[in-house]
Amino acid sequence: MNVYEMIAFIAYFVLVIGVGIYFFFKSKGNAGEKDYFLGGRDMNGLVAALSAGASDMSAWVLMGLPGAFYATGLSNMWISVGLFIGTACAWIFIAPRLRRFSIAYNDSITIPQYLTNRFQSDNKLLLIICAVIFVVAYCIYAASSISACGTLFNTVMGIDRNTAMIGAAVIIIVYTFLGGFNAVCWTDFFQGLLMMAALMLVPIVVYFGHSELLDPTALETVYEYTDAATGAVTQCAFGGGIFNASWQDIVSGLGWGLGYFGMPHILVRFMSIEKPSMIKKSSIVAIIWVVISLFSAVMIAYFGRMIMGEELLTHGNQKLVFIAMSRKFFPAGICGLLLAAIIAASISTADSQLLVASSSFTADLYKPFFRKGASEKETLLIGRVLVLVLSLIAFAIANSKGSGAQAIMDMVENAWGAFGSSFGPTILLSLFWKRFNYKGAVAGVVSGFVVDLGWLLSGLTASTGVYEIVPGFIVSFLAAYLVARFTEAPNAEAVAIFEEATKPDAD
Repeated sequence: MNVYEMIAFIAYFVLVIGVGIYFFFKSKGNAGEKDYFLGGRDMNGLVAALSAGASDMSAWVLMGLPGAFYATGLSNMWISVGLFIGTACAWIFIAPRLRRFSIAYNDSITIPQYLTNRFQSDNKLLLIICAVIFVVAYCIYAASSISACGTLFNTVMGIDRNTAMIGAAVIIIVYTFLGGFNAVCWTDFFQGLLMMAALMLVPIVVYFGHSELLDPTALETVYEYTDAATGAVTQCAFGGGIFNASWQDIVSGLGWGLGYFGMPHILVRFMSIEKPSMIKKSSIVAIIWVVISLFSAVMIAYFGRMIMGEELLTHGNQKLVFIAMSRKFFPAGICGLLLAAIIAASISTADSQLLVASSSFTADLYKPFFRKGASEKETLLIGRVLVLVLSLIAFAIANSKGSGAQAIMDMVENAWGAFGSSFGPTILLSLFWKRFNYKGAVAGVVSGFVVDLGWLLSGLTASTGVYEIVPGFIVSFLAAYLVARFTEAPNAEAVAIFEEATKPDAD
């Protein structure tokens, strides 16, 4: 790695740690529970929009997505279409109501709290189920991000993978531990800007500065590589376009959009915005960010195929197309910032996941069941300690060896589907159906999770080619609706709050 690339990396890491230190001292280290876990519900709409985008996309949008397009063409576009539709629908339909409802129903600061308070029930079963799913799944999810950071540092800098993972974990722990939700959102804001700038700059510079290198006939070349571990030979044909895809690929790609309705680390961004009236502008920013980012990722792959096809594809290095293009067309200092965007993408996801898992355990398990009389100061301390503990667990998972670790990391790839199936239908029905009740919510969460996991573990995802979120979401929605329809109606208090929160002037 060039020394200028290294300087750019270090400057970026100093910035994100500085943000955490700033918010710690701003609150004098004594922020309340709501401040630490939800930013006091006074988050700037622009910050919330970019933070949601950055925490969602991760390094996938800079490596995985361009790599998929680069190797097999625009048939992969359906994932982008699904994500765009999901983003737009979540911001337009979910965000305004969830912001109002989370306040109306006992000022809920976590998704499990909201789902319990929504029905004004003393039953804690749903709270426990949700909190346990959150803590377990997000530890594994965060492990994936830490592992990705380690792999990237090793690839880009030549640093030992374990050493790199320790460094990434320390950075995440420091600013999340100190600054809480505000630090996470503001660092994600800068990281979102950096990700979008990096994605835009590469195709713009190539098109306007090096158009002579673009040869469309190169798209017709079919490359192949042999997997070093399995010996399998993979052919990389660019394909004929977006409609050159099977119905399974189209359905599965569009199904990715369903995940937005049930992803807790995205949903809490909606809850944190200062005023519901800000959400319209936030939604515009969020949708534009997604469109620009996804389109730029496609163009990087499109141009990369014409310029660097054989160099990467004959070695199975398609995920490195963004890195290779950055190094080819930019000086070292700027290249360092572009590469830092990949690290930023991984970190922006891990910090959100750790904070949501910590807040869920603290607010939904520790306080209600272990220390009912816990003060706000004690709760905050436990929340900070949990960030540290969960980070260490995530690091241990990421650092583990053998087939067990690989199995866990494979499951991480399906966490989006699990969250979307479990919580998506329940969140939707809780916001838009007055008749929805507690039993329906429990049925929706449990059935969605079981079907999603069962579809995956039984091999149906591979045999049918249908992403597990699709059957999981459908079954969850039907189970939640039918159970709620044929059981007792919610109590009068829950209905009255629903009606008050849905008034046109509710704010």
